[in-house]
Amino acid sequence: MTGTAQTRPTPRYLDIGDKVWPLTRRFMGAHTFLYRRTGGRLGHTVPGVQGKMLLLDHVGAKSGVKRTSPLLYVRDGEDIVIVASKGGFPKNPAWFHNLKANPDTSVQVGSHRLDFRARVAKPEERDRLWAMAVKAYHGYEDYAVRSKGREIPLVVLEPRR
Repeated sequence: MTGTAQTRPTPRYLDIGDKVWPLTRRFMGAHTFLYRRTGGRLGHTVPGVQGKMLLLDHVGAKSGVKRTSPLLYVRDGEDIVIVASKGGFPKNPAWFHNLKANPDTSVQVGSHRLDFRARVAKPEERDRLWAMAVKAYHGYEDYAVRSKGREIPLVVLEPRR
């Protein structure tokens, strides 16, 4: 199945990811601040990063605290697809667990705020959506290797009407 680690060894440079996670979290906080503050003029695209970014609002599954995560996304018609890669860590990101518990969410895409309902991609659509995600950001292939066999979930955000 695509999105799982099966054949390639973990590249050595990815082991560094474990050590830089605190710095990554700080960068994400600054990114979120700039994105919101500029109405999406800064942060929707990031120099040196393929794909476009959104801000995902989600509510803590246990805490009930509202949180925001900057994430790469791809469009699939009216739907938005996000990848729960966490940079290839062996565990799913917190926002994934939060969306499973509280699937009604909102995102900021550029200057637009939109309401969605989240669901995990169905097996019959996974391969197609994974290919779209990898086309938008090739790093997902390395993340799949780094994840140590975890199938990286794809989350489909469907517009709430």
